[in-house]
Amino acid sequence: MPLIVLLAVGHAGFAGARLAVSLNALYLQASALTVGVLMSLMMVVATFISVPVGRWVDRIGYRKPSLIGLAGVVVGAWCPALLPSLAGLALASVLVGTGFTVVHVAVNNAIGHAAGIHRTRAFGLMGVGFSLSALSGPMVAGLAIDHFGYRAAFGILSVFPLLATALLLWAAPELRPEPRERTASGGVTDLLRLPPLRSVLVVSALISSGWDLFTFLVPLHGARNGLSATAIGLVAGGFGVGSAVVRLALPWIAARVPEWKLLGSALVLAALCYFLMPFCNTVASMLPLALALGMVLGSGQPVVMSLLHDTAPPGRTGEAVGLRSAIISMNQMVLPLACGAFGSALGLLPLFWAVATLLGAGGGYAVTRRR
Repeated sequence: MPLIVLLAVGHAGFAGARLAVSLNALYLQASALTVGVLMSLMMVVATFISVPVGRWVDRIGYRKPSLIGLAGVVVGAWCPALLPSLAGLALASVLVGTGFTVVHVAVNNAIGHAAGIHRTRAFGLMGVGFSLSALSGPMVAGLAIDHFGYRAAFGILSVFPLLATALLLWAAPELRPEPRERTASGGVTDLLRLPPLRSVLVVSALISSGWDLFTFLVPLHGARNGLSATAIGLVAGGFGVGSAVVRLALPWIAARVPEWKLLGSALVLAALCYFLMPFCNTVASMLPLALALGMVLGSGQPVVMSLLHDTAPPGRTGEAVGLRSAIISMNQMVLPLACGAFGSALGLLPLFWAVATLLGAGGGYAVTRRR
């Protein structure tokens, strides 16, 4: 449980900082393309270090990598407070995104090993923690921005990774997974040659893209409709509430719905939500849709993580988690940049519909894996 809590607390700082970076950039009159560049910078380093970090975690365990990652998140959160400009936001994006990726790979792998045969339940609880952090981080960011300004808001958000560091140092020794000796050799291509693992990675990337594009598109959509930072944070928090609710019910759902059918249904329903989002221009209309989107996407990630540990070769789960993180990081680097350019040129409505098409196609792919 301490591992799940510290990861959730760290994620709250990451989620809040991501929202604050995008809103601060818009406040500084940045274009949608510039906001996309800043969101992409969060994952530019993470894309290339996730697999090496996973191998490092397989060798030495999660504790030291997590401490280094949390330190990066703290420093990154303070960059815009000390340097209130687009340059400060760019530094924050790189440090916060890279630092949290290291923490995520390390602690995620530790939870999988510590849970043993109870991985689905453990990752469900981890998902609930992520949902609550996706609620609290953006809401704290929005309230702090409206009441104290952007510089103070970033300082407040740095408290989250500091609390996570305290939890990491306090974590019970019996929950600390021991490093495992690699029982297989080879590189990333060996993992990608495994059809079950490859299918899990593809669907994982699609579900994560749906999740992350929400955090990129909603601030743009809300700001263009004149919503305050608090209102946008409330909508983003509604997404977190939806994912938390469904994850509490996930053990009951997973016992009755086959894994691939659940994943395919989640992607199709997420596509429907993205199709409808451009027609929602107020908090009253956006919030229910954010709740629904959080529920359908939130149901998929714990299932994906359980499947990832089940399909990874023995002794290489950290590397598999790192590979998943690298793929997701690449998506988070490329998609905001592409969406920013697309949105600047054509507007947000066709962008929402393009995302809906991508997720709908992913739902079809997941159904074929079930067969």
